[in-house]
Amino acid sequence: MTTLFLILIAFVILTCIGLNNVSSRIGVPTLLAFLLLGLVFSNNAISPISFHNQVFAKEACTVALIFIMFYGGFGTRWESARPVIRESVLLASVGVILTAGLVGVFCHYVLHWGWIESFLLGSVISSTDAASVFSILRAKKLGLKNNTAPMLEVESGSNDPCAYMLTAIMLSLMNGSASAGHIAWIIVAQILFGLACGFGIAKLATMALDRIRFQGSGFDSLFIFAVAIASYAIPDLIGGNGYLSTYIVGIILGNHEFKNKKNLVHFFDGITGLMQVLIFFLLGFLATPSMLPKSILPALDIFLFLTLIARPASVVAILTPFRKYPFRQQMLISFVGLRGAASIVFAIVASAGIESLQHDFFNIVFCLVLISISVQGSLIPTVAKCLKMIDTKNDVMKTFNDYNENSEMQFGRIDISADSTWNGRAIREIDIPKSALIVMIVRGKERILPRGHTVLMEGDQVITIMKHFEDNYTHLVEKTVKPDSRRVGHKLSEFAGNGLIVMIQRGEESIIPNGDTILYAGDRLILFDMTRTGENVRNG
Repeated sequence: MTTLFLILIAFVILTCIGLNNVSSRIGVPTLLAFLLLGLVFSNNAISPISFHNQVFAKEACTVALIFIMFYGGFGTRWESARPVIRESVLLASVGVILTAGLVGVFCHYVLHWGWIESFLLGSVISSTDAASVFSILRAKKLGLKNNTAPMLEVESGSNDPCAYMLTAIMLSLMNGSASAGHIAWIIVAQILFGLACGFGIAKLATMALDRIRFQGSGFDSLFIFAVAIASYAIPDLIGGNGYLSTYIVGIILGNHEFKNKKNLVHFFDGITGLMQVLIFFLLGFLATPSMLPKSILPALDIFLFLTLIARPASVVAILTPFRKYPFRQQMLISFVGLRGAASIVFAIVASAGIESLQHDFFNIVFCLVLISISVQGSLIPTVAKCLKMIDTKNDVMKTFNDYNENSEMQFGRIDISADSTWNGRAIREIDIPKSALIVMIVRGKERILPRGHTVLMEGDQVITIMKHFEDNYTHLVEKTVKPDSRRVGHKLSEFAGNGLIVMIQRGEESIIPNGDTILYAGDRLILFDMTRTGENVRNG
């Protein structure tokens, strides 16, 4: 059974990778593929196991959502988010409450549900999904006008705590355990303990990152991994909002400078992707196709009301008073509010926590999320274009913490020797490409800011800055010169090849080679390998 299960996991992962490439080309969120794949595996006897345990699913999805929330903060670039932080926080709190309330009223008066159950569903689907939104924006490279992308990033990354708090309150009311005082305490405890734990844990973690030297690669990742878990578990243990704490810790750590941070952003991006796959695949596993026809109509009704009325009304009510967001921008922000992972988790929480639900929350949310990420998600680029909100000069990647404004530029050093053509010449007399710039001259212990009349001298180190080069076809590789190699004792100019040796490491020495450089046994050659480019390569 174990071997069969491992084969199943490998097959699912490989299938998901293939579906990811297809979905990226057609503009549909990848998570839709995982959801459908889980549905197929669970209900067509492909899987060797039967999985319909909602209690276990609740616990697994809760853990997955911890990392999704943490990365929502950790990957957010504060510099981009700061100009729209007030609006984003209002959308993530007041906007969620308004959306949940409007959906609850709709379910009661139009679908004729009970009041508490109506507001419970509104709470479950009141938050938006950051991963679904930005999988589209990134894939299509949709730069948006007027700080729209940062606002969407912060709002969708931080609105889950409010939706969770509303869901917890509604569940308490349905269980009959909530008095007015109890509800007030839930709200105060959730917010107060969530904020306190979030800022406290973040402060301790940043102090540790500044002082601890991790012995060995990967231990910094494990440390942040443990911090993410603790940031949820500690406040949740004392009645606080663990998701709020997790998001706060994520955004503080993500914007704190420490070694290897950029690689950690990529690491947690991968972890978050895995958690998203788990939740959506699990949703497909739990869904029952025979129950979907009964759920599709109410799900469609709720989706249409949510997308066309509830969400736009909430966004307009919050952003209009600021007087700097045109109506077309408000409509785009409204439309981009996709439902996703959090709605799934909260639906499972509701289904597992209340046995007396009159309606099939789980399958209704399944259908609603399916419609949202397939239909609504696919139309985002078209809607953005129709609303004239696309900014081709704006890079959507600036919203994320792994963006580096200087990533396209790099420094270089040129040593001026006695026989150099630059020796004894003024900078204005040198033919320097327009894409490069001399920014400093190092002459002994002196640092010289260059001017056109500055004359270069033997021994000078000329510091340049130029555009960085990187593509998918050119690779740096390392080769060691063996003792029996025919190159030992010979000059580089005596041998030709498709590669270009850019550096030789000889013990502790790093050598920039030329044609007269002689190779020795044990030399490590760093070279551009152009034999795998798949394109035309010729020697100059």
